[in-house]
Amino acid sequence: MTQLRVSEAAELLGVSDDTVRRWLDAGRLLPGGEAGPRTVDGASLAALMSDQSPQSPPIRQSARNRFSGIVTRVERDGVMALVEIQSGPHRVTSLMSRESADELGLAPGVRAAAVIKSTNVVVEIDDHS
Repeated sequence: MTQLRVSEAAELLGVSDDTVRRWLDAGRLLPGGEAGPRTVDGASLAALMSDQSPQSPPIRQSARNRFSGIVTRVERDGVMALVEIQSGPHRVTSLMSRESADELGLAPGVRAAAVIKSTNVVVEIDDHS
């Protein structure tokens, strides 16, 4: 039986290692049989990949700034939602459609990642130096 490391399965699926671990816990993927570091059963991975819709291939991103954390606040109105994620000492705020926030199930306490790609960088000078 072919077994892959969690990171290898994540790369093939175009998702994070954490997503693969959640799918293992939920039974969407089967674990490999050997003791030691957690692995993914190759046949299970192949079945999941073949079941994926051809219209929705794995997402590949060029963004490199990824802040994993936990949702601390979600404010929804009729059309938009403000979402705050605390990632270590960093607080990231995102404004998105309410529909997107609802589809993702965003609520305080949910683990999430803010993936940031920006062409603008703001530079500040610390007046206390």
